[in-house]
Amino acid sequence: MASPHRRSPRIWWAPRAPAAGAAVMATGILSVGLHLVGHEALSRVALVPACAAWILLAASFAHLLLSDRVGWATRTDTPGALTAVAATAVLGTRFSLLGWTSVAAALLALATLLWPALLMLVVRHWGRRMPGSVFLGCVATEGLAVLGATLAAATSTAWLAHTALVIFWLGLLLCAAALMRFDVREVARGAGDHWVAGGALAISALAGAKLIDAADSGMRLWNDDDSAVMRHATVALLAVALAAWAVLAGCEVVWPRLRYDVRRWSTVFPLGMTAAATLSVAAALDVAWLEGPGQALVWITVAVWSAVVLGAGASMWAEYHGTSTQRAGDTGSGGR
Repeated sequence: MASPHRRSPRIWWAPRAPAAGAAVMATGILSVGLHLVGHEALSRVALVPACAAWILLAASFAHLLLSDRVGWATRTDTPGALTAVAATAVLGTRFSLLGWTSVAAALLALATLLWPALLMLVVRHWGRRMPGSVFLGCVATEGLAVLGATLAAATSTAWLAHTALVIFWLGLLLCAAALMRFDVREVARGAGDHWVAGGALAISALAGAKLIDAADSGMRLWNDDDSAVMRHATVALLAVALAAWAVLAGCEVVWPRLRYDVRRWSTVFPLGMTAAATLSVAAALDVAWLEGPGQALVWITVAVWSAVVLGAGASMWAEYHGTSTQRAGDTGSGGR
């Protein structure tokens, strides 16, 4: 006989859709990082749950749109809604690295279709002193730039690379706008999504590296002066991203927050993104000494991802059976 405290799967899942987006982003970029360090088998293993979570996220998004327009509108104007775009772009990038360009192109088309509407809904509801999820506007935008540049290099499509370049600079503007609204006190009290600030810088550096790769693939995308600007901008972004990683890690030591929270998926993603950006910049600019730190960052990400998976499993079991004390309002990474 079912427990009287057990929740129906639909009710249990509903508030967790934003967390599913962050989980896809985190696991997808972990798969990319493992690929970059040569552990292809582990990378493909990580890709499986990322795809499964993405399917759940897509099904939840579509079901809510068709069955509850008011509820859909309420959820899509929060920053967490942009995890749908970012997660789709991260998965597309991984499929492109596998050589599945048709799948990657379809995911790019889907992410591009969702991006402008969700971005406008979210930005118009920005306020002051917001949590780290305010940087998801930048993350989603730069995710499109990463996937676009990756596909452009794989298919020698110059217009796609030029479009990715425009989106790259737009992402940086969104990052600057988000920084003005970010509550810096979150680094001491945030439950995990404060790390998205560092993730925004890291994915911007990754986008720069992918654009440099596209330019070096034989396409004439810009002149020498423009190439120098892109290289300097990419190096600067990576340097700031690594500094942000160190500051945020230091804050975790000074103000430890060891209790599991679903927003910790928004910690794993920036860790993995910083690793991927470091390795990609090392390859794009032929900076061999960055490979060691990049590899170390990948394994740090693996360790943190594993800890969050264990915490998520224990929390989901407790909540499904009605024994958790965590409030439903704390289950997303998309707070305003």
